[in-house]
Amino acid sequence: MNVIALGWWQLGLAALMVVALAACTTLSRLGVGRPLLVAAARTAVQLTLIGLVLEALFASSRFLWVALMAAAMLLIAGREVMTRQQRRLTGGWAFGIGTLAMFLSSFSVTVLTLAVIVGPTPWYAPQYAIPLLGMLLGNTMTGVALAMDRLTSGVWQQRRVIENRLMLGQPWQAAIGDVRREAMRSGMTPTINAMAAAGVVSLPGMMTGQILAGSAPALAVKYQILIMFAITAGTGFGTLAAVAAGSRRLFDERERLRLDRLSPHQGRGG
Repeated sequence: MNVIALGWWQLGLAALMVVALAACTTLSRLGVGRPLLVAAARTAVQLTLIGLVLEALFASSRFLWVALMAAAMLLIAGREVMTRQQRRLTGGWAFGIGTLAMFLSSFSVTVLTLAVIVGPTPWYAPQYAIPLLGMLLGNTMTGVALAMDRLTSGVWQQRRVIENRLMLGQPWQAAIGDVRREAMRSGMTPTINAMAAAGVVSLPGMMTGQILAGSAPALAVKYQILIMFAITAGTGFGTLAAVAAGSRRLFDERERLRLDRLSPHQGRGG
């Protein structure tokens, strides 16, 4: 079965639905009309550009270009993690912890999935490596951002409780334990919900795309299960690493709570 080609005028009709939504929110004075239009424009431009880049990348299939693309994706994801935090660690730690956590988790899971499970030739074949890494980075980015935001906000809100626990002789791990658990739960909830609803409430994106492209549903299901398990592992290990490193950064070697290592309250996307 051939994929139905889409023209730009058809995408324009789809864009009109977003414009209509932005108009409704503006008339209702909800304050999201302009951000919605900006995000839609960014989506169109960014995806068009990445389509051109991927066509060139698929044609060359050189490891160097794949590695550079992966590095650019990681750095952009690291910046997104940092900007989504209302209270972030100062001195570049918010960017560094988020980027390192995503690198250790997403890249490791991607390489393992490509080299051991899927097995394309070569193992870094861009038509497999880039989409897989993109899905893992996107989901891990969300998990790490939510967890770090909940961690730093929770520590600030419960600073008196944590300091009292420290004065009572509790180690820093115990004093911040409930905040860490809440941060981990916050980071993993979207992934857990997605797995719980897959195939019952929703058809995941990769499976839907493969079916629309003409793949057999049984094969699409196998790939979707593989991707969801890989995403869960990448998000889980990335969130775990970020929460562990972020928590440790909030205390010094004498186990004192260092609120001076948190920046003042920032707006979303600031």
